[in-house]
Amino acid sequence: MEAVKLSPEERIRMNAQAAKGLMHILVAQLVLLVVVTLLTGLIAGLMPMISAFAGGMAYLLPSALVIMQMLMRLYAGTNAAASSLFIAEGIKIGGTIALLILLVKFAGEVIVWPALLVGLISVMKGYVLLLLFKKI
Repeated sequence: MEAVKLSPEERIRMNAQAAKGLMHILVAQLVLLVVVTLLTGLIAGLMPMISAFAGGMAYLLPSALVIMQMLMRLYAGTNAAASSLFIAEGIKIGGTIALLILLVKFAGEVIVWPALLVGLISVMKGYVLLLLFKKI
């Protein structure tokens, strides 16, 4: 099977579309984090709000780092391999687990677990917001 040859213009256009999609994912995750954090604060109070924010950030930070790494690869012009995507996902999952462990270690007694899980899951499902607005 022969590799597809792209012209420089096609490669630039595809890279721009990929970068735009990556940024849409990050913005959707951030919007959901803000909305869920504010709603949790209005409904349940300060500590649940902080817990929801911490849960969302535990996923958003590794996700942002992986997206930044992907954007650097896009603009550097290096070819993306499927294995690099799996490695990036592994780093994102590992980073999220590490941040959750740190949360438990340093704030385990004050964490409101249902709120933390709501924050975490809402940011993880940020792509649903993109599907609703047909950005994917």
